[in-house]
Amino acid sequence: MEFELTPDQQLFRGTTKEFLEKESSLEKVRELAESGKGFDRDWWQRGAELGWMSMLVSEKSGGDSISGAGLLDMAIVAEEMGRLVSPGPLVVANVVAAALSESSNMSAHVKVIEQLMAGDAVATYAMCEIDRGWDPAGTQLVAASEGDELVLTGVKDRVESAEQSEYILVTARRDDGLAQYLVPTDLPGLTITPLTGIDLVRQYSQVSFDGVRIPSSALVFSGDETGQAIERQLQIAVVLQCAELVGVISRVLEDTLQWMFDRYSFGRPLASYQALKHRVADMKMWLEASQGTTAAAARAVENRSPEAAEMVSIAKSYIGQVATDIIQDCVQLHGGIGITWEHDIHLYLRRATVNRVSWGTPSEHRERLATIIGV
Repeated sequence: MEFELTPDQQLFRGTTKEFLEKESSLEKVRELAESGKGFDRDWWQRGAELGWMSMLVSEKSGGDSISGAGLLDMAIVAEEMGRLVSPGPLVVANVVAAALSESSNMSAHVKVIEQLMAGDAVATYAMCEIDRGWDPAGTQLVAASEGDELVLTGVKDRVESAEQSEYILVTARRDDGLAQYLVPTDLPGLTITPLTGIDLVRQYSQVSFDGVRIPSSALVFSGDETGQAIERQLQIAVVLQCAELVGVISRVLEDTLQWMFDRYSFGRPLASYQALKHRVADMKMWLEASQGTTAAAARAVENRSPEAAEMVSIAKSYIGQVATDIIQDCVQLHGGIGITWEHDIHLYLRRATVNRVSWGTPSEHRERLATIIGV
């Protein structure tokens, strides 16, 4: 991203990059895809030891960051993971950790926060429902009170890493409005059904709640604070996802440029042809715009700026669109090999395509932006 890193952040980026290149190479990503595991828990735990799960947690809950600006630090991790299409529930797990630490019922979730920060447990965020886009306010999952317990009934769709998670943060509808609850995934009545996706390592599932009973202490947010919490969760998720896409685009463009210098056609390298130079110049400009909008959104969300919602939707609507356009163009510049299974570029196109529709499509964010600015 386009913001000046402090010496500590530069060291952190270097450490993260070195760890990922050693432990999460593209070869290992392919091995994970063939195994169907999604991600390796030991690997995730070592990432947590590097601080991947503590930087969005408040200091009073035991969290810490590199620079004092946890979201900017996390964006560094997300960008480096994008460069290697790394596995792992980085976005959803951090959304949950941040939500728990900001909850007025935080004391009930101290143990879970500690487990998440240590990498001993994984949590995910369930916000989509069947045949519905990004519309948490329209959730049909019902939370009915029965004595001291709540009974959840409904279905959440496209839940990332649900099979690998010990906890799910869900938004449910009560008689008095929306609320959010932290639900253990091993409760009776909770069923996780894997879905077929196009990203080879990022796995999604459908989660059914058939009379799942949870204690009232599972509450994370209720009342008016629920809407604010959902907005905050969306902003964090979109910033991290955009940072990941910046890493994806950067790596694909770098590899494509190298290919254009190495590949000769009619005695000249591809990079020497003027028409191709123009295409690359356009892609370079789109990349720099992606870096700029992501950095602006990250700063706005980190500072809880009044413009945060607007900046987030600007970044998401722009990057969500251009990321797949750039990669599709790079596939063409690679000629026939760009569409083979053995070539790595399809791994990046798959990740960008999934990210395009996650946390709201570019069209949905353009509509949201129009509402925010009153058009």
